[in-house]
Amino acid sequence: MTREFTTINPATEQVINTYKVMTKEQINEKIKKAQRTFCEWKKDSDKRINLLHDFANQLRKDKESLARIATSEMGKAIKEARSEVEKCAWVMEYYADNGQILSTDEVINTDARKTVIKFQPIGVIGSIMPWNFPYWQALRFAAPSLILGNTIVLKPASATMQCGIEIENVFEKIGLPDGVFQTLVGDSSIAESLIDSNDVNAITFTGSVPVGTKVAQRATSQVKKTVLELGGSDPFIVCDDADIEKATNGAVIGRFINCGQSCIASKRFIVTKKIANEFIEKFVQKTEKLKIGDPLADETDIGPLVNAGGLKKIDSQVKESVKEGAEILVGGEQMEERKGYFYRPTVLKNVTPNMSIAEEEVFGPVAPIIVASDEAEAMKFANDSEYGLGASIWTQDLDKAERLSNSIESGMVSVNNVVASDPRVPFGGVKKSGFGRELSRYGMLEFVNIKSVRFYDQLVHQHHVE
Repeated sequence: MTREFTTINPATEQVINTYKVMTKEQINEKIKKAQRTFCEWKKDSDKRINLLHDFANQLRKDKESLARIATSEMGKAIKEARSEVEKCAWVMEYYADNGQILSTDEVINTDARKTVIKFQPIGVIGSIMPWNFPYWQALRFAAPSLILGNTIVLKPASATMQCGIEIENVFEKIGLPDGVFQTLVGDSSIAESLIDSNDVNAITFTGSVPVGTKVAQRATSQVKKTVLELGGSDPFIVCDDADIEKATNGAVIGRFINCGQSCIASKRFIVTKKIANEFIEKFVQKTEKLKIGDPLADETDIGPLVNAGGLKKIDSQVKESVKEGAEILVGGEQMEERKGYFYRPTVLKNVTPNMSIAEEEVFGPVAPIIVASDEAEAMKFANDSEYGLGASIWTQDLDKAERLSNSIESGMVSVNNVVASDPRVPFGGVKKSGFGRELSRYGMLEFVNIKSVRFYDQLVHQHHVE
């Protein structure tokens, strides 16, 4: 019996589309096609460069239609959806321009006549991606992998299935060889078939810690390279000497982007006692000015949460924090007067580090504020987390910024700005935020065979250990 699933518009609660789940046989055929195509795709670097440039150009041509699909499927404000597509074009151009340089053979001196380190593609990469940035999450991994000569089979989130299909459609428009990039249609049940295929050489996953743990166990048990980009509870640390105007502007952007549904969103606002009142007052004022409503309207800042489950979860987290002693300064409620999964942008004070809202990942438009007695306590609170993805530090003292950024337990730190991904800079975390890196040269090297080759004139006899 054919299984089906539907996608729902979170702003209207109406069904968008119904899809048939691919069979295991269909999935295996796509993966085998990717493996066959890999043999030719890896040979011609000039062709890969030209096609990535063509893809970037086509993304820009299709930006409006692609943005509207993302907004309809997962609810992000249309202006943010357009920015996401534009950023995808940038990452494609970056690797088209720099991929060869970043993966050039390295020549080093050894006892051999010549020693070379080569960076060669490893084959078919299975990509399991989430719904919150349906284009960017898939393509920030795809760009460096494709330029190296790997092929990709994408399993997008079922909530944003059409976004995943559209990526493959854009590749088809620019004449990418059949089998280089393919999208699987299905729900979470098809991920196992992707991971288990003997023709898949590695797995990349972005999503929650519980699911990421299962993906890693399954993939590594089959000795497959795995990169995990998991959750975050990023601290936003405001020091005594911070520029409060800039810090509160950053707080609004860092917390409420994508309706707060971002792994690198600022999620714990840790401010020192000296400046707490001023920070809170300005943060609340700016939060109150955010426009929540129809995500397809250009003036909208905040759209709905992705689904009813996300709405229920964020509402329960806020209510639990109030029971534990937190105070709602603004928001704190669903928009029950209209259809859709809307939750008002919320700021909480009197939050302590041991409250559930400070310990769990909060995936929605809610900003808990923790007041620390001084900067030392603020750093203690910041590092007291099972997550370690990103962090932002706000201070006008660059020596202090250097010291604090060295002490923070995270994979990324931004000083006087919010954390954001950038093709030129490695992206990833520590602790339960995952392992491995995306983007930059380091992201490229996650999915290569780093091969050392040495040329000798004669047999060397003095080797007595392996």
